[in-house]
Amino acid sequence: MNFALILLIASLAGCAHPAYEVKVDAITKPAKATAQSYKLKSKDPRLGEESLRYREAAEFVKTALSGKGLYEAASEEKADMIVELDYGMDAPRSKVEPVSVPVYAQMGGGVRYESVPVADVRGNVSYRTVAVYDPPRNELVGYDNTPRQVTIYEKYLKITARENKAASEGRPPAELWSIHASAEDESKDLRKYLPIMASATVEYIGQDSTNPKSVKVRADGPAVDFIRKGMSGGSTPAPAAGNPN
Repeated sequence: MNFALILLIASLAGCAHPAYEVKVDAITKPAKATAQSYKLKSKDPRLGEESLRYREAAEFVKTALSGKGLYEAASEEKADMIVELDYGMDAPRSKVEPVSVPVYAQMGGGVRYESVPVADVRGNVSYRTVAVYDPPRNELVGYDNTPRQVTIYEKYLKITARENKAASEGRPPAELWSIHASAEDESKDLRKYLPIMASATVEYIGQDSTNPKSVKVRADGPAVDFIRKGMSGGSTPAPAAGNPN
């Protein structure tokens, strides 16, 4: 399946499936780096590079980097750059948002009268008026916006590339580029969002987004599927995660 066909399928399927909104903010330095190889490290020692969650997140990021032609070096000494990985979930916060609530009204119903045939024992037919009771029916008449307080959880994924050089005069190696992807809603499922956020970063790796972008990502789309399959999933180019707003 060629790249153009993948994008066509993604755009058509996107009409039928809900999408998640991911905010992406990418920065690159004026001096563009030609670095291609990297060594991935955890930015936060508390994440623990041996934990299952970190290793899963690291695989997602490595796959995203491969979508831009970057590859992992055999050793840190041979790497062009050090890529720092940070992910997590911020403290929950409350938010009041309008919720569209359907409004129903009872329609119809009441009493009506009908003439019905009645036969006597001799077979003579006459007509009698009887009352027929029709129950009312509920019909949608509109929507009303009602404020609702919800708890929001912001999930984030940060990827930062630095020169593979020793710190100089107490300053860390120069930053080459960085990407901050985040998604906020009522879900606390960070694991679910890691491949979704990773897929949104592919297009912006090593780029400058100028301003934060809002990207629509389908969890069952080809871009997320590419991230989930990982490095063993084949060499098919990474399709775009979605359209920025």
